[in-house]
Amino acid sequence: MTALAIILNERRRIAAEALGTALLVAAVIGSGIMAQRLTADRAVALLANTVATGGALVAILLVFGPISGAHLNPAVTLCMVAMKQQTPRSAAGYITAQVAGGIAGAILANAMFELAPITWSMTTRTGLAQSLSEAVATFGLVGVVIAVGRTRAAITPFAVTAYIVAAYWFTASTSFANPAVTIARAFSDTFAGIRPGDVAGFLIAQAIGAAMGAPVFSWLVPLGERTPVGD
Repeated sequence: MTALAIILNERRRIAAEALGTALLVAAVIGSGIMAQRLTADRAVALLANTVATGGALVAILLVFGPISGAHLNPAVTLCMVAMKQQTPRSAAGYITAQVAGGIAGAILANAMFELAPITWSMTTRTGLAQSLSEAVATFGLVGVVIAVGRTRAAITPFAVTAYIVAAYWFTASTSFANPAVTIARAFSDTFAGIRPGDVAGFLIAQAIGAAMGAPVFSWLVPLGERTPVGD
Protein backbone atom coordinates (compact mmCIF):
# COMPACT_ATOMS: atom_id res chain seq x y z
CA MET A 1 0.00 0.00 0.00
CA THR A 2 1.37 3.41 -0.96
CA ALA A 3 1.91 6.22 1.53
CA LEU A 4 -0.92 8.20 -0.08
CA ALA A 5 -3.32 5.27 0.22
CA ILE A 6 -2.42 4.84 3.89
CA ILE A 7 -3.09 8.53 4.56
CA LEU A 8 -6.42 8.43 2.73
CA ASN A 9 -7.51 5.30 4.60
CA GLU A 10 -6.64 6.91 7.93
CA ARG A 11 -8.60 10.02 7.01
CA ARG A 12 -11.60 7.89 6.10
CA ARG A 13 -11.40 6.09 9.43
CA ILE A 14 -11.19 9.36 11.35
CA ALA A 15 -14.08 10.84 9.36
CA ALA A 16 -16.13 7.72 10.07
CA GLU A 17 -15.47 8.02 13.80
CA ALA A 18 -16.48 11.70 13.80
CA LEU A 19 -19.63 11.19 11.74
CA GLY A 20 -20.65 8.02 13.55
CA THR A 21 -20.29 9.61 16.98
CA ALA A 22 -22.16 12.71 15.83
CA LEU A 23 -25.09 10.62 14.61
CA LEU A 24 -25.09 8.57 17.82
CA VAL A 25 -25.21 11.65 20.04
CA ALA A 26 -27.86 13.25 17.85
CA ALA A 27 -29.95 10.11 18.29
CA VAL A 28 -29.45 10.01 22.06
CA ILE A 29 -30.22 13.67 22.67
CA GLY A 30 -32.80 14.09 19.92
CA SER A 31 -34.87 11.13 21.06
CA GLY A 32 -34.59 12.39 24.62
CA ILE A 33 -35.97 15.79 23.60
CA MET A 34 -38.81 14.21 21.62
CA ALA A 35 -39.70 11.91 24.51
CA GLN A 36 -39.62 14.80 26.97
CA ARG A 37 -41.99 16.80 24.76
CA LEU A 38 -44.46 13.97 24.22
CA THR A 39 -44.83 12.65 27.77
CA ALA A 40 -44.44 13.76 31.36
CA ASP A 41 -43.94 10.14 32.46
CA ARG A 42 -40.19 9.68 32.99
CA ALA A 43 -40.39 5.91 32.64
CA VAL A 44 -42.07 6.22 29.25
CA ALA A 45 -39.59 8.91 28.24
CA LEU A 46 -36.66 6.69 29.18
CA LEU A 47 -38.17 3.77 27.31
CA ALA A 48 -38.59 5.89 24.18
CA ASN A 49 -35.05 7.22 24.53
CA THR A 50 -33.74 3.67 24.94
CA VAL A 51 -35.54 2.22 21.92
CA ALA A 52 -34.51 5.08 19.62
CA THR A 53 -30.91 4.98 20.80
CA GLY A 54 -30.74 1.21 20.36
CA GLY A 55 -32.16 1.35 16.87
CA ALA A 56 -29.77 4.09 15.80
CA LEU A 57 -26.80 2.41 17.44
CA VAL A 58 -27.10 -0.90 15.63
CA ALA A 59 -27.49 0.90 12.28
CA ILE A 60 -24.53 3.19 12.94
CA LEU A 61 -22.30 0.29 13.98
CA LEU A 62 -23.22 -1.64 10.84
CA VAL A 63 -22.51 1.37 8.61
CA PHE A 64 -19.22 2.50 10.10
CA GLY A 65 -17.85 -0.80 11.41
CA PRO A 66 -16.30 -1.83 8.07
CA ILE A 67 -14.64 1.58 7.73
CA SER A 68 -13.11 2.34 11.13
CA GLY A 69 -14.23 -0.46 13.43
CA ALA A 70 -16.91 1.96 14.73
CA HIS A 71 -15.36 2.51 18.14
CA LEU A 72 -17.30 5.77 18.61
CA ASN A 73 -15.92 5.72 22.14
CA PRO A 74 -12.53 6.84 23.53
CA ALA A 75 -12.69 4.10 26.17
CA VAL A 76 -12.89 1.43 23.48
CA THR A 77 -10.14 3.07 21.44
CA LEU A 78 -7.78 3.25 24.41
CA CYS A 79 -8.47 -0.41 25.18
CA MET A 80 -7.46 -1.26 21.60
CA VAL A 81 -4.18 0.59 22.17
CA ALA A 82 -3.60 -1.21 25.46
CA MET A 83 -4.12 -4.54 23.69
CA LYS A 84 -1.76 -3.43 20.89
CA GLN A 85 -4.51 -3.63 18.30
CA GLN A 86 -4.21 0.07 17.44
CA THR A 87 -1.30 2.48 17.41
CA PRO A 88 -1.25 5.49 19.77
CA ARG A 89 -1.00 7.84 16.79
CA SER A 90 -4.10 6.38 15.16
CA ALA A 91 -5.91 6.41 18.51
CA ALA A 92 -5.21 10.11 19.00
CA GLY A 93 -6.96 10.85 15.71
CA TYR A 94 -9.89 8.62 16.64
CA ILE A 95 -10.40 10.21 20.05
CA THR A 96 -10.20 13.75 18.72
CA ALA A 97 -12.76 12.86 16.06
CA GLN A 98 -15.05 11.15 18.58
CA VAL A 99 -15.13 14.12 20.96
CA ALA A 100 -15.54 16.69 18.18
CA GLY A 101 -18.19 14.57 16.47
CA GLY A 102 -20.08 14.09 19.71
CA ILE A 103 -20.23 17.82 20.40
CA ALA A 104 -21.36 18.44 16.82
CA GLY A 105 -24.09 15.84 17.31
CA ALA A 106 -25.34 17.59 20.44
CA ILE A 107 -25.47 20.93 18.65
CA LEU A 108 -27.30 19.29 15.74
CA ALA A 109 -29.89 17.72 18.05
CA ASN A 110 -30.51 21.07 19.74
CA ALA A 111 -30.95 22.74 16.36
CA MET A 112 -33.38 20.09 15.09
CA PHE A 113 -35.70 20.93 17.99
CA GLU A 114 -35.31 24.71 17.69
CA LEU A 115 -33.17 25.07 20.78
CA ALA A 116 -30.09 27.24 21.13
CA PRO A 117 -27.06 25.45 19.61
CA ILE A 118 -25.48 25.12 23.05
CA THR A 119 -27.65 24.87 26.16
CA TRP A 120 -25.52 23.78 29.12
CA SER A 121 -27.23 20.97 30.97
CA MET A 122 -28.53 21.49 34.49
CA THR A 123 -29.22 17.78 35.11
CA THR A 124 -27.36 16.62 38.21
CA ARG A 125 -25.67 13.24 37.88
CA THR A 126 -23.34 12.79 40.82
CA GLY A 127 -22.72 10.49 43.76
CA LEU A 128 -21.28 7.04 44.43
CA ALA A 129 -24.17 5.17 42.82
CA GLN A 130 -23.78 7.11 39.59
CA SER A 131 -20.02 6.59 39.50
CA LEU A 132 -20.33 2.88 40.28
CA SER A 133 -22.95 2.58 37.55
CA GLU A 134 -20.66 4.16 34.96
CA ALA A 135 -17.76 1.93 35.97
CA VAL A 136 -19.94 -1.18 35.69
CA ALA A 137 -21.51 -0.04 32.41
CA THR A 138 -18.14 0.65 30.82
CA PHE A 139 -16.62 -2.57 32.17
CA GLY A 140 -19.42 -4.56 30.58
CA LEU A 141 -19.33 -2.66 27.31
CA VAL A 142 -15.60 -3.23 26.93
CA GLY A 143 -16.18 -6.88 27.73
CA VAL A 144 -18.80 -7.23 25.00
CA VAL A 145 -16.57 -5.48 22.45
CA ILE A 146 -13.57 -7.68 23.25
CA ALA A 147 -15.25 -11.04 23.82
CA VAL A 148 -17.81 -10.94 21.02
CA GLY A 149 -15.39 -9.17 18.69
CA ARG A 150 -12.91 -12.02 19.10
CA THR A 151 -15.36 -14.89 18.85
CA ARG A 152 -18.27 -13.79 16.63
CA ALA A 153 -17.28 -10.45 15.14
CA ALA A 154 -20.20 -10.30 12.72
CA ILE A 155 -22.74 -9.98 15.52
CA THR A 156 -20.80 -7.43 17.58
CA PRO A 157 -23.09 -4.52 16.57
CA PHE A 158 -26.11 -6.42 17.85
CA ALA A 159 -24.39 -7.55 21.05
CA VAL A 160 -23.18 -4.03 21.84
CA THR A 161 -26.64 -2.60 21.20
CA ALA A 162 -28.32 -5.25 23.34
CA TYR A 163 -25.97 -4.47 26.22
CA ILE A 164 -26.45 -0.70 25.98
CA VAL A 165 -30.24 -1.04 25.79
CA ALA A 166 -30.22 -3.21 28.91
CA ALA A 167 -27.74 -0.99 30.73
CA TYR A 168 -30.02 2.03 30.24
CA TRP A 169 -32.28 0.27 32.73
CA PHE A 170 -30.03 -1.68 35.10
CA THR A 171 -27.67 1.20 35.95
CA ALA A 172 -28.53 4.27 38.01
CA SER A 173 -26.72 6.49 35.49
CA THR A 174 -28.62 5.13 32.44
CA SER A 175 -25.28 3.93 31.09
CA PHE A 176 -23.37 6.68 29.31
CA ALA A 177 -20.31 4.36 29.20
CA ASN A 178 -18.60 6.65 26.69
CA PRO A 179 -16.40 9.69 27.42
CA ALA A 180 -17.17 11.39 24.10
CA VAL A 181 -20.91 10.97 24.56
CA THR A 182 -20.64 12.13 28.18
CA ILE A 183 -18.88 15.35 27.19
CA ALA A 184 -21.34 15.96 24.36
CA ARG A 185 -24.41 15.49 26.54
CA ALA A 186 -23.29 18.41 28.71
CA PHE A 187 -24.05 20.67 25.72
CA SER A 188 -27.81 20.08 25.88
CA ASP A 189 -30.05 20.99 28.80
CA THR A 190 -32.57 18.30 27.96
CA PHE A 191 -33.69 14.85 29.12
CA ALA A 192 -30.37 13.19 28.19
CA GLY A 193 -28.10 15.92 29.54
CA ILE A 194 -25.49 15.96 32.27
CA ARG A 195 -24.34 18.99 34.26
CA PRO A 196 -20.83 20.04 33.09
CA GLY A 197 -19.56 19.87 36.66
CA ASP A 198 -20.49 16.19 36.84
CA VAL A 199 -18.71 15.18 33.64
CA ALA A 200 -15.31 14.63 35.29
CA GLY A 201 -16.74 12.12 37.76
CA PHE A 202 -18.29 10.13 34.93
CA LEU A 203 -15.05 10.17 32.94
CA ILE A 204 -13.03 8.89 35.89
CA ALA A 205 -15.54 6.09 36.53
CA GLN A 206 -15.56 5.14 32.85
CA ALA A 207 -11.75 5.05 32.80
CA ILE A 208 -11.74 2.74 35.83
CA GLY A 209 -14.32 0.45 34.25
CA ALA A 210 -12.41 0.26 30.97
CA ALA A 211 -9.07 -0.27 32.74
CA MET A 212 -10.55 -3.22 34.60
CA GLY A 213 -12.49 -4.64 31.68
CA ALA A 214 -9.69 -4.76 29.11
CA PRO A 215 -7.35 -7.10 31.03
CA VAL A 216 -10.15 -9.27 32.41
CA PHE A 217 -11.78 -9.99 29.07
CA SER A 218 -8.48 -10.16 27.19
CA TRP A 219 -7.51 -12.94 29.59
CA LEU A 220 -10.87 -14.68 29.35
CA VAL A 221 -10.87 -14.57 25.54
CA PRO A 222 -7.23 -14.70 24.32
CA LEU A 223 -6.28 -13.46 20.86
CA GLY A 224 -3.26 -14.23 18.71
CA GLU A 225 -0.96 -11.64 17.17
CA ARG A 226 -2.64 -8.90 15.14
CA THR A 227 -1.26 -5.93 13.23
CA PRO A 228 -2.12 -2.67 15.03
CA VAL A 229 -4.47 -0.28 13.23
CA GLY A 230 -2.50 2.62 11.79
CA ASP A 231 0.63 0.72 10.73
